Amino acid sequence: MSSYEEHSLRKNLFSIGKLGYAKGDRPNVDCILCGVRDKNEIVPNLTIAETELSIVSVNLFPYNPGHIIIFPKRHIIHYLELTEEEALDIHKLTQKTMRILEKQWKVQGFNLGYNLGKNSGGSIPHIHEHIVPRFPNEAGFLDVLSNTRIVIYEPYQMWDDLKKLWVKED
Repeated sequence: MSSYEEHSLRKNLFSIGKLGYAKGDRPNVDCILCGVRDKNEIVPNLTIAETELSIVSVNLFPYNPGHIIIFPKRHIIHYLELTEEEALDIHKLTQKTMRILEKQWKVQGFNLGYNLGKNSGGSIPHIHEHIVPRFPNEAGFLDVLSNTRIVIYEPYQMWDDLKKLWVKED
């Protein structure tokens, strides 16, 4: 069996809210991340911190505990549109986020990246970097027995916890 076939057999358990989101039931705004930036009341907002140029937020549907996204406030779609100042700002915020997660949660690895364009899996037309912490022995019995993944950290509780840690780190 190829790795593609194995991946396509994986089952996912997720909240009813995620199912609706995956099917397109999203707030009626031009851009979800601009809605976060503008503090639009119909857009869930899990902002941990922001600078003049960027926002750090818990991912509303995290892949792992501590799954963070960082995005420029300016609405841009292509990575090459980032200014040097925006790129450096995102880089510094990424480092701070990683330090906090390593220190507080004993994270021992990370996946960092951008999904640029629909063909890469990108579902939001506003660039954003994902920071996904990886933990030792994170595969649980459902991963092994039924190829199913469960995320055990509710995003709003994660937001509250990480917001406190962010301020503490300053």
